[in-house]
Amino acid sequence: MQPRPSPHHKTVLILGAAGRLGLCLVQAFSKAGWQVLAQARKPLAQEIASLPGVKLLHCDALDRSALIRGGQGAQVLINALNPPYTEWAQKLLPLAEVAQDTALALDALLMLPGNVYNFGQQLPELLREQGRTPEQANTPKAALRIEQEARMAAAAPRLRSVVLRAGDFFGGPGRGSWFDLSLASQLHKGKVLHPGPMNVAHAWAYLPDLAECFVRLAERHAEFKGHTRLHFSGHTLQGQQLHQALENVWGQPLKASTLPWGLIRLGAPFVPSWRAIAEMRYLWQRPHRLDEQELRQWIGEPPHTPLLQAVQESLLALGLQAPTTDAKKEALA
Repeated sequence: MQPRPSPHHKTVLILGAAGRLGLCLVQAFSKAGWQVLAQARKPLAQEIASLPGVKLLHCDALDRSALIRGGQGAQVLINALNPPYTEWAQKLLPLAEVAQDTALALDALLMLPGNVYNFGQQLPELLREQGRTPEQANTPKAALRIEQEARMAAAAPRLRSVVLRAGDFFGGPGRGSWFDLSLASQLHKGKVLHPGPMNVAHAWAYLPDLAECFVRLAERHAEFKGHTRLHFSGHTLQGQQLHQALENVWGQPLKASTLPWGLIRLGAPFVPSWRAIAEMRYLWQRPHRLDEQELRQWIGEPPHTPLLQAVQESLLALGLQAPTTDAKKEALA
């Protein structure tokens, strides 16, 4: 039986450690010398589980008692749980409630990776921190996220909490983002499947960079009071810029194709996952970027992997490599 971490040691409890962001957080906190209590319902991959300081907390994320018992000594709790879109209405708030109760019981700083849903279908071009951009609960997911964060704020000052808001994820292990499910899904056919117009700016977060931001904020956990909302700018890219980056990394011209929104809309009443995707189309029609001035006051210059490097590493993580010259010759033979 492993000893419980000392309360004097830097310890983080990560809920949803087997998820895409969760895995990046485990890696980043382990590298920074933290004790990592990694909650997951399934075993972690060996290369993650064997990282220094990582201990698997094998339990359901709704099991308060197990989380509180296993999380003893944690100064920071990160709620990286993200149910499938089709299950948000049933699971998002109950999971958030247990995470909040656990943070209170442990007297830990509660950290949440936020998103831009809170600003609704008419989100403005510049999204500012600390509530300076109005929130609009005019989509189902916006209403849920607004309620989740409102509950965190209402629990202050007893609960100390931080929302670190970011754009759409790319990079890191695993699948399940617009980058791999749409944009990179047809690279093997020589094309990029764009969810939106080529000239509309969209906020992206390269996961290793975002995870490093969480580490830097967690290092200052004792300084946070009440409820804090910060933004991570990441990469703000028009479709054409991302297309060019993919071409440069892939090493050959790529055809620009468009996600079949008409077909998705027709199938939405019958396919729950398509309905959930259709609800998010507005994010590809409204240009937006995240202001991060207050984040910079906390951590200085945020980590920012150059775009071509981030795209290359993202494709490699997906097992995607450009065809070699020999392969091209063989294909044409």
